[in-house]
Amino acid sequence: MNIEELSASESLVIGLISDTHGLVRPDVHVALSGVEYILHAGDVGEGVLDELGTIAPVRAVYGNTDPPGDPSLAEMLELRAAGVTIHVSHGHELGSPRADKLAATYDADVIVYGHTHRQQIVQLGGKLIINPGAAGARRFNLRASVARLTISSGTASAQIIELND
Repeated sequence: MNIEELSASESLVIGLISDTHGLVRPDVHVALSGVEYILHAGDVGEGVLDELGTIAPVRAVYGNTDPPGDPSLAEMLELRAAGVTIHVSHGHELGSPRADKLAATYDADVIVYGHTHRQQIVQLGGKLIINPGAAGARRFNLRASVARLTISSGTASAQIIELND
């Protein structure tokens, strides 16, 4: 698979979102304000990419609830930004995604996934594995959230941002 370059200087901030299921909460605009790109890790829903596009350019992958054949969704994304490689997929392709399984499967500095609706940031074997949580309707008694990925001088860090109900 070809790695797509995201144009960037020495540093950039990327918004991470997943499992919107057709809902973009107003808080998403605040939480992702100022990001240079948005990466959506699947289960997008109708109209979401257009609305997120008002914040920053968006790239998105299929989730298990997205209809097949949508040209705006990729099976997975392999990106490079400011010297850091990034893999984005929904995670359902691995059954029940876990950090160790993702790290063993994908060769990237940063791995972004969704599917579980559980926010998580894990460092494992030199890889940063991020699930921004679910930003759509509240399910499984979990708080809605997104994440911000900061890449500076070839180093990646992430922060979860909880959204209001």
